[in-house]
Amino acid sequence: MISVTWPNLRLLAGLDEVGRGPLAGPVVAAAVILDPARPIAGLADSKALTEKRRAALSIEIREKALAWALGRAEVEEIDVLNILQASLLAMQRAVAALSIAPEYAVVDGNRLPKLPCPALAIIKGDQTVPAISAASIIAKVARDSEMILLDTHYPGYGLALHKGYPTKAHVLALDVLGVSAIHRRSFGPVRKLL
Repeated sequence: MISVTWPNLRLLAGLDEVGRGPLAGPVVAAAVILDPARPIAGLADSKALTEKRRAALSIEIREKALAWALGRAEVEEIDVLNILQASLLAMQRAVAALSIAPEYAVVDGNRLPKLPCPALAIIKGDQTVPAISAASIIAKVARDSEMILLDTHYPGYGLALHKGYPTKAHVLALDVLGVSAIHRRSFGPVRKLL
């Protein structure tokens, strides 16, 4: 983990999104401004952590961060805009929802959303920049929790297990049950069933 600091820069927001690849559900982004006075041990890319560790870190991040917020783009927006633009929109919404305006933002990946502050895109930033790792964790925990809840409303697809990703079981369930209201119609395996 590298430390990203600039002179006199305290309000650094890390941004990341979760849910670009699934066939169902929203894309969820998080923005986190960590508190340098309250460090959090164990921050890492959310995909490298166990579900239990992510859940514990998500609570700690929400308690210790100077500010955090979630943003999202719904299935209908994903289908109209495309997943990249919807992801950028979710990140914009996360920054807009912060209770403190950031001085600078660091974003996981190679594309930047339009933001009200200077920003830098960092490839694999969720593995190297603590604020981005924190955003990755709370976004993943939030989206996974939502997909578990959606599983009760849309039973049979296995959403609680695969969180909407295109697993063999999910594609088979789509073939059997058809397309639900939360499936992304612009994604190939869903589109071919319509």
